[in-house]
Amino acid sequence: MSSPLLVKAGQGQTIVEVTPESAGWTHVGFAAHRLPAGESLQLDTGKRELCIVVLTGTVTVRAGDQAWEAIGGRASVFEDRSPYAVYVPIATTVSVTAVSDAEVALCSAPGTTHRPARLIEPASMTRSVRGKGANTRYVCDILPQTEEADGLLVVEVITPSGHSSSYPPHKHDSDNVPLESSLEETYYHRLNPEQGFAFQRVYTDDRSIDEAMAVENHDVVMVPRGYHPVTVPYGYDGYYLNVMAGPKRVWHFKNDPAHEWLMHTK
Repeated sequence: MSSPLLVKAGQGQTIVEVTPESAGWTHVGFAAHRLPAGESLQLDTGKRELCIVVLTGTVTVRAGDQAWEAIGGRASVFEDRSPYAVYVPIATTVSVTAVSDAEVALCSAPGTTHRPARLIEPASMTRSVRGKGANTRYVCDILPQTEEADGLLVVEVITPSGHSSSYPPHKHDSDNVPLESSLEETYYHRLNPEQGFAFQRVYTDDRSIDEAMAVENHDVVMVPRGYHPVTVPYGYDGYYLNVMAGPKRVWHFKNDPAHEWLMHTK
């Protein structure tokens, strides 16, 4: 039986899509698209801000009267380099045209500010290593809370073969800053090799949500609330693109007390 929190990938140009309406929440929107060379996406941001992440391939992005030609260039999300991205504010017409075969992610949240659209270059993104031992993972902050936006937070993570990520289990579903902030979240999963799978559990303290999911290449897991660890089996590397948004644009999380001891092991 499939989980209500798991959105399976499709084979068309739109690989997967989550809207606030389909998720039953308020803030986060996400879509991933395949664009063969020469194909375009057209949209208007309306009342939502947008972060376009060029996952693979090369594209030209036009936002209002601005344009960025032939940005991107990664052959795989597993390459050891950061992506190109474009931030687009509310009420802006956007086109994304593939220069080569490409995959792009559209990350969105409610917006209020008419700020300029801008290119987010790989060199401006902070890369870091989180965890230790079989909990080590590699993080790239694409649109962190230190950069201008109304609600969006965007980050990508690579989890090596046999490792766990978003672990020890943590949550951010209570408006209790600075101890914890309330953020909806999507996980867009990729596997290498692509026939692989990973496991993600989403659960709350009272177990009103307790879903354990096998996720495959291009699947999305929705996290409306609760803890949400990921484990990648031996032989496969995992990647996910996280989109978070909520009432306050700040990321504070709480570890599951039952597993807090893992933070103090050697």
